Amino acid sequence: ENSTACPANATICDGTSCVLPEDNFNQTLSVILSTVLTIMLALVMFSMGCNVELKNFLGHIKRPWGIFVGFLCQFGIMPLTAFLLSLAFNILPIQAVVVLIMGCCPGGTASNIIAYWVDGDMDLSISMTTCSTLFAMGMMPLCLFIYTKMWTDSDAIVLPYDSIGLSLVALVIPVSFGIFVNYKWPSKAKIILKVGSIVGAVLIVVIAVVGGILYKGSWIISPKLWIIGTIFPAAGYSLGFFLARLAGLSWDRCRTVSLETGMQNTQLCSTIVQLSFSPEQLELMFTFPLLYSIFQLLFALLILGGYRLYKRHRVKTKTDVEKTEQIEDSKSNAKINGGFVPDEMK
Repeated sequence: ENSTACPANATICDGTSCVLPEDNFNQTLSVILSTVLTIMLALVMFSMGCNVELKNFLGHIKRPWGIFVGFLCQFGIMPLTAFLLSLAFNILPIQAVVVLIMGCCPGGTASNIIAYWVDGDMDLSISMTTCSTLFAMGMMPLCLFIYTKMWTDSDAIVLPYDSIGLSLVALVIPVSFGIFVNYKWPSKAKIILKVGSIVGAVLIVVIAVVGGILYKGSWIISPKLWIIGTIFPAAGYSLGFFLARLAGLSWDRCRTVSLETGMQNTQLCSTIVQLSFSPEQLELMFTFPLLYSIFQLLFALLILGGYRLYKRHRVKTKTDVEKTEQIEDSKSNAKINGGFVPDEMK
C-alpha cells in the first residue's frame, strides 16, 4: 500500500508522508552552468581582443581625452545612476546589489557593432571597451564598496570581492591573447571575431534557458525591476552622449561614447552573479541582467534606426541643395554664353 503512495526512491514512507533523498540535479546543473558561462565568456572576451588593433589602441592611449570621458561615463555616471534608481524605487537590498553590479560592469562588445553602423569612431569604441575591461579590475570593486555600503552594512548580504576580482582578472588573459593574435595573424583574428559574436548571442540564450530551469521563481519579476531595467540603459545612452558633447567631442565620438556608456557587459554581470551568490539570493536577482540586456539592445536599435533615418534625410536634403545651386550657376553662366542654358537645367 505504501509503495503505491510513495516514490520508489523514498527512504522513509508512512502512508502518504515520504522522506526522499536530496535531489542533486539543480546543484549539478548549477556547476555545469557556471563552467559553461566562464568558458563562453572567455571566448567572447578573446574575440573582443581580436578586434583591437595595437597601433590604434596605443594611439588613443597617447591621446586619452576620449578614453578619459568614457571612463567618467562608465565608472562615474553608470554606478551613480544605478544607486539613485535603487534608492528611488526602494527595491530589496539584494536587488539593489545586482543593479549596482550591472552599473559597475565594463562596456559590452556589442557596442562596437552598433558604433560601426552609426558611423562612430571605431578605434575609440574598441579602445574604450578594452580599457573599461582593464580598469574594471580596480574600479568595479571600488564602486561596489562605495555604493553598496548602505545595503551590506547589516551583514545580511556579503559581497564576494574575491570572486568578482578573480572573474575580472581572468578576463584580462583572453583579451590580451586576442590582441596578440590580431597583431600576428589579422586574417585569423577576423574569423575568431565572427565566431565570438555568435558565441556572445548564444551565451545570452544559454543564461536565459538554464537560469529559467534553475531559478524558476526568478521569472516572477517585480514591476520595479522592469521599470529600472527600462530606464537604466536609456539613461546611460542619454547621459553618455550629453557628457561627451559637454567635453567638446565631435558628433561621431559622442555617438560612440553614448553607446559605450549605455551598453554594458551583461554576460559578465550574469557570470559574476551566478558564481558569487546563493540559490536563494539568485531567485531574486538572476533575471535583471537579462532584462537589461533586452532593453539595452532595444534602445540601441532605436538609436541606429533614428540615425539611419536622419542620415537619409540629410543626404537627400543636401542633394536637393546641390542641384539648386547647379541650376543657379548654369543660369548665371548663360548670360556669359549668350543665353544658352542646357535642357536638363531648364
